[in-house]
Amino acid sequence: MWHQSFGLLGKSYTHDTTGSFLLGKWLHVPLHTIPLCSAVVDVAIQDYVADVASELTYQNKSQISTEILFVFPLSPHIAIYSFQACSEDAKVQAMLQDKLSVSPPTQAQQLHKTTGSWENLECLRDQSEYGGEVFACFLGTLSPGSEVVVTFRYVQELPREPDGAAHFVLPPTLHPYRKLYSSNCLTGKLPYSLLLTASLQSPRGVANVQANFTLTTLIYTAQDCSTAQVSLTGSPPSHHDLEMWVYFGDPSAVSAVVEKGDPGAPPGSLLGDPMVLVTLAPSIPEAVPGQHESGEFIFLLDSTFLDHAQDSLLFLLKSLPLGCYFNIYCYGETSVGIYPQSIEYTQDNLNEAMQHVPSTSSSLGDTNLLGTLRSIYNTPHPHGHMRQLFIFMDGLPPDKEAVVAEVCRHRNSHRCFSFCFSEDSAALATALARETGGEATYIPSDDSMTAVVLKCLKQALKPAAEGISLSWTMPCGLEVEVLGGTPQFIFQGQHSLLYAQIHGQTQDVTVAKGVMTLQYSLDGQDVTHTIEFPLCPKGDGRLAGHRLAARCLLKRLLPEAASGSGDEPRHRAVEISLTSGIFCPLTSYVGIRTPQRVTWYRGLLELLPPRQSLIPCQIIELHGSHKASSCYPRSIWVPPGWLTAVCASWLALCRLTHGIASLPQRGPCSKACKTAPPSISSLTYVDSREFLLSTISGPWFTDAVAECQDLVALQNVDGSWALSSGLASALEVDEFEIKGKMPGVVTDPSIWATVLAVTWLHRHDKCYQDLCELLKAKAVTWLCSRAVCQLDKCLEAANTLLGTNVKSSVFRL
Repeated sequence: MWHQSFGLLGKSYTHDTTGSFLLGKWLHVPLHTIPLCSAVVDVAIQDYVADVASELTYQNKSQISTEILFVFPLSPHIAIYSFQACSEDAKVQAMLQDKLSVSPPTQAQQLHKTTGSWENLECLRDQSEYGGEVFACFLGTLSPGSEVVVTFRYVQELPREPDGAAHFVLPPTLHPYRKLYSSNCLTGKLPYSLLLTASLQSPRGVANVQANFTLTTLIYTAQDCSTAQVSLTGSPPSHHDLEMWVYFGDPSAVSAVVEKGDPGAPPGSLLGDPMVLVTLAPSIPEAVPGQHESGEFIFLLDSTFLDHAQDSLLFLLKSLPLGCYFNIYCYGETSVGIYPQSIEYTQDNLNEAMQHVPSTSSSLGDTNLLGTLRSIYNTPHPHGHMRQLFIFMDGLPPDKEAVVAEVCRHRNSHRCFSFCFSEDSAALATALARETGGEATYIPSDDSMTAVVLKCLKQALKPAAEGISLSWTMPCGLEVEVLGGTPQFIFQGQHSLLYAQIHGQTQDVTVAKGVMTLQYSLDGQDVTHTIEFPLCPKGDGRLAGHRLAARCLLKRLLPEAASGSGDEPRHRAVEISLTSGIFCPLTSYVGIRTPQRVTWYRGLLELLPPRQSLIPCQIIELHGSHKASSCYPRSIWVPPGWLTAVCASWLALCRLTHGIASLPQRGPCSKACKTAPPSISSLTYVDSREFLLSTISGPWFTDAVAECQDLVALQNVDGSWALSSGLASALEVDEFEIKGKMPGVVTDPSIWATVLAVTWLHRHDKCYQDLCELLKAKAVTWLCSRAVCQLDKCLEAANTLLGTNVKSSVFRL
């Protein structure tokens, strides 16, 4: 089950024998796991930032040599900044380089000298059941009984739990308990040792640590409890991931900690200046469903998919809260909204909008998503209403990089919920949601679309802190720059981690202090938080905050570089990537292999530098597969002598390709062709684990949408229903009977009609919870504001008329 945690993979070949000849391409031998012998992991957690250093020792326990490949799964929150591997034969180090600095033909020729190395990367793509972004580096050949030590470091932002804890999970590569090798598949014992230590730091103090494994007693290393250490004790558990929750003192709405810069970096540079790690986590109470809420909701519909979106759009529009603003764009060859700008959510405006939405799809030309987005961003949003986009995508627009760049430029002012209906647009949907803090959903069929989009609408309706602003009071000579900008709002259950670079110098930072003030609006009330923090930089020199700040700054620079607005954004992005070790689309990894000195290297030979060579080392995207896997290794029949034939064929092919490459460029294009610049795309590497795969489907769900669709269409924007023949038809009850059963205490027929509708939606043999939860909340809120004293009588009469047994708690009684 190597696809679940990767680590070191190998491809072994039998000894050469005669009697066979292999024609055509390479025979794909399955990759298998090289056993992990030991893992040493050192974790440094500073508030909600972690730096992880690991040393993994693997051994080839087979009787034949094995080509080895190290693979580490990445996530959107993890960034590798250092990697090397050492064996008795050579040392391999991964280096970042500017994609434009190396001639591609020259590099390709050098890489092809490593026999089979590129093929192993392709083999990984073919055989992996994992879908997502991975770091992969070919390490050469490991002889029987030999060991290889892999050392790599990465940084990550830690999620913040609702109780304020920083949540750390050890990647499965460092604790591959799911890999049950053949010797222990039935016993479940771990064949490797694990040494895990964690250093904890926070200016608020380390209050407590909890874990799902046995820890040593928390040891404080500072009198003010601002630093502490803890480690794994005993054997690690063999049946689950290792998780740890770090609690800090005073989990307030804002915190700040200063990380010292790199003494070797020039002052004024990103790594040379101190960095403030700011955590914004406003305390936002739950909102009562169905009450008046603010917000601007804009729906972007692919015009080629309108036939499938009609039902979902109806439920979405009817579920919006009273008091919000909305607009609808059907983007095709043109980008025209139903209204010039978002308009207030009223009954008349909604009726007009529904009439202007096309009822049939259009297949004319490419979709103009970019033009639609630019039109929206150029339109001012209503004051006090947070902008949220619901983007429905069928196909992939040709200018996808420009689309992402445009969204990135406005990431702090809105949020995107993206829905794709084809695998082609999955990467784009995920990128848009990731950059803005929204959600991306792949919807494989129409059956589940309505419930999925309503689930995202519930997330969008959560309360938020709005109008966020930060102000700084610093000693003379110092100023603060927030990298990447400050978000305009933070939703309930979310937090924002910011990085602020301190420029300048002051007299004595050991005693100086800074003041940061956070201001925002919550439910119409202004809230202010002010904290004082020491400017004396702390840290262990690992620069976790600086490296994550570099990644944050790269996100801001890449759209500018992609737009072609001069060379400065590109040059700065490349410089930041190379100095921080954080990968970006403008740079690429290359593996540098340096042979180890042998004992007989003496005299003049000892003065010669070791000959270095390039080997494949990449961040690649795996698409995954659905092949079944087994605890036991797979076997494959290998024809006798096939390796000799393959090696001979490979060497002949190498000579042929090298000879062709050395030929002069002649023919129709006799001039030297200029190498095209690499594509700048934030879509190349997408973590499929961010995707919400819709699993709500089936005939029953399609029937549920059809059953309540007529009733939903009759609901007013304030949540009420009118007593009409249409309502009687939707409820399948005679209109005269409905009017005759209306209790005498009812002063407004709409009250009776609304109680009937809500009761009908709560029938015991039906389940409309996922479809109508927001609709019912609006209806109950409307009823409670007008007819609390009449609800008991109305509910009793409704149960009798409809043959139901709905409880009074449904109406908050």
